Amino acid sequence: MKTSIIAFSFVLFVGSGCGAEPSHPTPSPIARGEVYQSASGTQMRILMDRAAFDGDELEIAEITFATNSDSGEHVHGATETFYVIDGELEHVVNGKSVTLTAGMIGTVRPPDKVRHKTGPKGARALVIWAPAGEAARIASHWKRIEP
Repeated sequence: MKTSIIAFSFVLFVGSGCGAEPSHPTPSPIARGEVYQSASGTQMRILMDRAAFDGDELEIAEITFATNSDSGEHVHGATETFYVIDGELEHVVNGKSVTLTAGMIGTVRPPDKVRHKTGPKGARALVIWAPAGEAARIASHWKRIEP
């Protein structure tokens, strides 16, 4: 129980290892249902885009992190909240590490530096960005694939 409390209050920030830098120009819009894949095999499926939400306040995706992956240190230009569905996702934020497991939540705010790591099981998480725009920035560096 104590670990869950720590994870719920731990502030995280996710980003460019996922392929995004806040200084990038606004990329083409993404659409609900599209799937993107990084060079390392991590996948992002868009669940709610600006059109589906009818606004720019947030967007939602499911990210499936490849096994034994390491995003490298990066930053984002929006608040990012992860809810881990399964697996283990290690977040190293400004030098502090916490391991999120199924049912745990981590939130990251700009301008923190973050790194995402997984072990042999990988991880799957629901991610919410507020305001919208981060998914498109990440997708602009990843390859669109058929779901």
